Amino acid sequence: MQWCDQFIRRPVLASALMLLLALLGLQAFYTMPVREYPQLTQTLITVTTSYYGASADLIQGSITAPLEQAIANANNVDYITSKSQPGMSVITVHMLLNSNADAALAEVLSQINSVRSQLPKAAEDPTLERSSSDATSILYLGFTSSALNSSQITDYLQRVIRPQLLAVNGIAKVGIFGGQQYALRVWIDPQKLGALGVTLDQVVAQLQANNYQSATGQWIGYFIRYYSSAETQVRTLEELKALVIAAPQGALVRLQEVAEVTLEQSHDRYRVSANGQEAVIIGLDGEPNANPITVAHEIRQLLPTLERTLLPAINMTLLYDATTAIDAAIAQVIKTLLEASVIVLVVILLFLGRWRAVLIPVITIPLSLLGVLLLMQLCGFSINLLTLLAMVLAIGLVVDDAIVVLENIERHIQAGQSPFRAAVIGTREIALPVITMTVTLAAVYAPIAFIGGLTGALFQEFALTLSGAVLISGLVALTLSPMMCAHLLTLHQPTVFEQQIQQLLQGLAEGYERALQATLAHRPVVLSFALAILLSLPLLAHFIPQELAPAEDRGMVMLIGTAPATANLEFIQQTMQQVNTILKQQPEIAFSQLFSGMPSAHQAFGLGAMTPWSERTTSQKALIARITPLLQSIPGIAITVFQRPELPGSSLGLPLQFVMTTALPFENLHQVAQEFLAKVQENRQFAYSQLDLHYDAATIEMSIDKDKAAAYGVTLQAIGQTLATLVTDGALNRVELDGQSYEVIVQVERQQRLDPSVLQHYFVRAADGRALPLSTLISSRVVGKPRALSHFNQLNAATISVVLAPGLAMGEAIDWFKSTATQQLPQGYRYDFTGEARQFISEGQVLYLAFIMALLVIYLVLAMQFESLRDPLVILVAVPLALSGALIAMAWGAATLNIYSQIGLITLVGLISKHGILMAEVAKTAQLEQGLDRQSAVLLAAKLRLRPIVMTTAAMVAGSIPLLFSTGAGAAARFSIGLVMVAGLSLGTLFTLFILPVIYILLASQHRPLPQFIEE
Repeated sequence: MQWCDQFIRRPVLASALMLLLALLGLQAFYTMPVREYPQLTQTLITVTTSYYGASADLIQGSITAPLEQAIANANNVDYITSKSQPGMSVITVHMLLNSNADAALAEVLSQINSVRSQLPKAAEDPTLERSSSDATSILYLGFTSSALNSSQITDYLQRVIRPQLLAVNGIAKVGIFGGQQYALRVWIDPQKLGALGVTLDQVVAQLQANNYQSATGQWIGYFIRYYSSAETQVRTLEELKALVIAAPQGALVRLQEVAEVTLEQSHDRYRVSANGQEAVIIGLDGEPNANPITVAHEIRQLLPTLERTLLPAINMTLLYDATTAIDAAIAQVIKTLLEASVIVLVVILLFLGRWRAVLIPVITIPLSLLGVLLLMQLCGFSINLLTLLAMVLAIGLVVDDAIVVLENIERHIQAGQSPFRAAVIGTREIALPVITMTVTLAAVYAPIAFIGGLTGALFQEFALTLSGAVLISGLVALTLSPMMCAHLLTLHQPTVFEQQIQQLLQGLAEGYERALQATLAHRPVVLSFALAILLSLPLLAHFIPQELAPAEDRGMVMLIGTAPATANLEFIQQTMQQVNTILKQQPEIAFSQLFSGMPSAHQAFGLGAMTPWSERTTSQKALIARITPLLQSIPGIAITVFQRPELPGSSLGLPLQFVMTTALPFENLHQVAQEFLAKVQENRQFAYSQLDLHYDAATIEMSIDKDKAAAYGVTLQAIGQTLATLVTDGALNRVELDGQSYEVIVQVERQQRLDPSVLQHYFVRAADGRALPLSTLISSRVVGKPRALSHFNQLNAATISVVLAPGLAMGEAIDWFKSTATQQLPQGYRYDFTGEARQFISEGQVLYLAFIMALLVIYLVLAMQFESLRDPLVILVAVPLALSGALIAMAWGAATLNIYSQIGLITLVGLISKHGILMAEVAKTAQLEQGLDRQSAVLLAAKLRLRPIVMTTAAMVAGSIPLLFSTGAGAAARFSIGLVMVAGLSLGTLFTLFILPVIYILLASQHRPLPQFIEE
């Protein structure tokens, strides 16, 4: 190829082009965004509807069911889950990956509005929250005070801090946990009502009629406009206390005579502690398409301003920052990048022996990396963990082409050619193989760029970054490298160091030639050995544990505690104090935050932020193993400790969540679920398991004597409204105080609603005007009901969540659940998975298709190059043989088969193919130009290409070694790829050098010159 001559003849042109590429790459490096993963839009829409006092059955039938049916009509919905619990319906809509978040929110809202009229009038309007589907918030801020209670802190945060945080770009939700908002609580005394002859209906009616928000309009004169307002609403607490609620026989009865009116927390549903102290915690959730690193950076910049605006009595602490692990992982990858560059430099020096020659392939590294940064910028990519990992792998790849060109030109110089002539002749000889190798390796990653799902979204940038780096390295190898060879290489007297290296390489070549001759003399044995390896691959794959992604040390432990269904908030809070004591005793825990009463009323949730990696020697996995038995020994609550999901998009909860669904009643589902749970608990491979459907929640069923009520002239509506008002804590209306709106909540004190015996103090008005105790009309009994009623895609659902025992891979666990479900579940029942298990099922097998597509693409590219359908088969035969090295290492237990190791296997396909191309191209040329037979041609090719093959392999293996010794955040993913590269490439190169020549003799085409057409 003579076009390369221009760059050898014009060194300024070649140098200027490469400098321009470097400059553009530098500007891309300083302007591109930095993220943890490529930009993904994983939208989670939560629809919450409160109906205070309603039972779970009523919530499910009147609120959850109609809303679910409407929401299911929205587009791009992956799946819908819901939980109907007393007083509240929570529907979670999981949108498909990369769906338009704004359009999804608008469509779900539209569907909800279409059925809003079907919901009970007493229920509050559904509220929608849109966020990413990450298991935790980006940051957690803790606020404590020795002078203020949690509700006072919450009120201040709502007024002053929350608006400032919401103004930060990329923040979708500012969740305030711990202290409830203030409300005007009207604590009714039923006995005083009865004594004064005042009914509850009168109190409610007067509160609604005399605390009225009015808009009185404008007065417009001939030349003047007046704005008006009327005091129809209560303005102070004292005004509310003095409100007249009745005037029997002209005697005024004020609200304060029958009730205690206070300004205090509206509800008491959950409590929060930070490092053992009562606290209010703010969790900051990002928009679905927000960059967590950018959001966290802006929040950190805002923190000094927030501290200056805080009251002196309030202390603020940054409890957890999820981007700390991201920053640490990126720093580790950059460190690995530099280490790999230095190691590759040393390896090349050891092979070439002189700095002038080393400079030629080494300059390819920065040029290729800067060039690919420019391509990434043009494609709209970001600098993230996966693109940086691609650059680490590229360090060993990008020097390959330059090494091949350098070695070929050096050979011609040693043969007596001038450097200029050697550069021209050597480049022309090697240009086509270099182009083919470059295109082949780049084509390996093309299928990854086109696969769908989470894996495709994550690894598209990885694949195209690596392909871009390889393409640019090929360009550098055919433009700058020949020019540098022509000006830097000379025929000189070798130094002692060079002589020793040449002797070593010469001895290696002679030993290889003798070994190859012996191998060819025993071809049946070699072929049998190769066949045995091929047949062993499925067996090796069977023994390799599979998971979606390896467990990383993210510097955080998570825990969920489940108490008995009858446990109240005080019991859970006291129990969690013991949890806090244990966490404080661990030197690796920097901050802890515990949420009592979340995510369900009988549960607790906790986060433990660990100290930085540089300040501890204990890993996250070891810490979990240490504290798990300590926490599980706490009586009264079942606690399980787990770690945050590795990949984005996994929901909160235990790693494997098995969902059983049916249209049959919950009673039937409960029986089937209990039987399945028994099977799970018999399996010792599961360290912990729990079922979310239990009939153990104490529920008071009240039966009304309808005949007696009719005889007294009492309506069922009056009875229901009396119970709803006195027992529940629903808001009646609102009052504006100091520019802030507060709910007015009517209820009896806790001492007067401890059990149904207090019904004798609750009164309704009979037809004759008498106050009638409800106990004369109502009888009650306590029965067991479910804590909550769950749906999955509108079907009744029960979920078994499990923690895997050490050594059990996710793939094995899922296979067990599938096979057991096939045998155990009766007709009419279906199953599904959520959490990490759902990701594993949907994404775990995607890369196998990409692997097959990569082989087909390579075959077609090679077929075009060699004008043969048989030569590509020779090259590809070495691929599964090379994979055996990686599979043996993983089957030995060094790593699992996950998406990172699968990416490594695909990379291995291209690298081993490059070695085969080098050898097959020379063999083809020898057949065409020298008339050699296949055996003689492949012997010549093996001898000529031994040095570049060994050099490129050594460079790639050496560049991957830092991945094996990675520590800190993200180390497990880097180790998975590094292990595959080192083990597979080392063994695969041996197979290429010895088995490929045997296969070539057996299968390759006997090349002849193509027919020529002569114009006459």
